[in-house]
Amino acid sequence: MIYETIQLGDFKEATLTPICISHTAELTQLPRRAIIVCPGGGYHFLSDREAEPIATQFLAAGFATFILRYGIEENAADYRPLKHVALAIRYVREHAKDYNVDPDYVFTCGFSAGGHLAASAGVLWDSPVLDDLLTDAPRDIVRPTGMILSYPVITTGEFTHKNSTYNLCGTTTPTKAQRDAFSLEKHVKPTTSPAFLWHTFNDTCVPVQNSLLFAEAMTKAGVPFEMHIFPEGPHGLALCNEQTANNNPAQIVPAAECWIKLAIQWARDLTV
Repeated sequence: MIYETIQLGDFKEATLTPICISHTAELTQLPRRAIIVCPGGGYHFLSDREAEPIATQFLAAGFATFILRYGIEENAADYRPLKHVALAIRYVREHAKDYNVDPDYVFTCGFSAGGHLAASAGVLWDSPVLDDLLTDAPRDIVRPTGMILSYPVITTGEFTHKNSTYNLCGTTTPTKAQRDAFSLEKHVKPTTSPAFLWHTFNDTCVPVQNSLLFAEAMTKAGVPFEMHIFPEGPHGLALCNEQTANNNPAQIVPAAECWIKLAIQWARDLTV
């Protein structure tokens, strides 16, 4: 087992933790597809419920997994989290042999605000904001192959999660231009990465319209996606079972528990 913590560039607040099966003479395998897990927390904290429990599910399914702990609170402004996830994707690709990863298949997987970050990676990978990180590498080295988005924060408009927007903008009174810069449905284009989305209809924290707006934008841009809307369940379901419920029965929703199997199959089937 490979388990270590790596600081990303000069960002002390950003680390990447690989959780991978060792590649040995007895465990010779073809290169694995990689999943970079971005836990949620409103860009205010990082949820442990949406970190290792998620990574180990993908690990058991044959993926190489990595947990990104990105900038929050004051370190969420100035596009710092976007830079963190871009560096993480680049790191995984540049060290693919070390982790037995297929560099053509590097996915982001995010939850709530982490879903916003995972989606930002696939939408804003060609943004000038990242130019300074790519002076010695091709632009598409930071483009994820696909995005797995769990009850993601997408919009900064009517249906936004306000605290996420405030942390991203670095102010509780952002201008329209500041908000629009992080409203991802406004930036989807044909080069956006394919996506797998899931949400619950009655999520009162991050309304289902976030996923619906993103799906509509993806449709208009001609970008393929798979989406599942489950009728019941609160925000922050993670695996929807006892493993991530934190002793809260409301977080156990068997009808939505299948999302992880559906996402695994989607990530296995996607081709470039």
